[in-house]
Amino acid sequence: MKFGIHLGIRGPVAHPDTLRIIALEAEELGFSYLGFSDHVVIAKDVNSPYPYTKSGRWFAEDTGECLEQLSTLSFVAASTSVIRLLTSVMVIPHRPPILTAKMTKTIDVLSKGRLTVGVGVGWMEEEIQLLNGPAFKDRGAASDEYIAAFKNLWTEESPFFEGSHVNYSGLKFFPKPVQYPHPPLWIGGEARLARQRAAKFGDGWYPVGNNPRAPFDTAERYGQGLREVHENAELIGRSTSDITAGLLAIWYKLGTSDKTNTGARRAFTGSSKEIIRDVEAYREKGLQCLIIGGENSNLEACLHRMREFKTEIIEHL
Repeated sequence: MKFGIHLGIRGPVAHPDTLRIIALEAEELGFSYLGFSDHVVIAKDVNSPYPYTKSGRWFAEDTGECLEQLSTLSFVAASTSVIRLLTSVMVIPHRPPILTAKMTKTIDVLSKGRLTVGVGVGWMEEEIQLLNGPAFKDRGAASDEYIAAFKNLWTEESPFFEGSHVNYSGLKFFPKPVQYPHPPLWIGGEARLARQRAAKFGDGWYPVGNNPRAPFDTAERYGQGLREVHENAELIGRSTSDITAGLLAIWYKLGTSDKTNTGARRAFTGSSKEIIRDVEAYREKGLQCLIIGGENSNLEACLHRMREFKTEIIEHL
């Protein structure tokens, strides 16, 4: 089992000195992944429902503070040496496909092959509109083409693509990524279409576990979702071993228990012994990479959260 930390790029993470301290601490503690969320702009009025709360309200729309994800990863790449850099997740419609392929390839080259590209289709219609992305209703189909274009640009000597949302030819795209054949693509999302997308395109499946419409906040629920990904992969001739099983437990909470919608204790909340049992139960269901939420309002709280997970959970597994 590998472990990682997910952070929003605000608060202490939005300042170079404290960001460097956090990244180096995560690396020193032995975390395998350091991931950052993706928002380029925050609309003044957000009416799109946030998928990960019962109320549908997004907790981070207050100030609009955020750094750009891929630029931040480049900074972290220069500040670290072994920890893997994770887009957690990159919202595909936020950026033009050729530029995105170039930026991610550049991070992979400059980090010496440490990038994992987590991707999702996005939930905030207002942000995608502000960034001149595809129509919100078409974002799934557009994202599928973008993913195919990324792979084409990363791997082909003479890239060419002709689709409804992506078209290019007659270009040179070098150097290629360090990782062969390309950086791992983890497909985010919890819904049926996201699981199908992971089976078709993904080198990994990376859901957030507390989506009220498709919760994976117990080992049994996660195991069922992963089985569906594997079944879809087998239907198109893919090996299930080619798909890394990940999970973002952004709600991780040591010392206090939350409840699922059935009244059971939500996994990765509660005592250290309970959380250790959760990790083991999820591992039995196939989980390979657990990323926990690490965001806090100040540097010391952020560092304490990482150190505590290391000493109270990882060291006892």
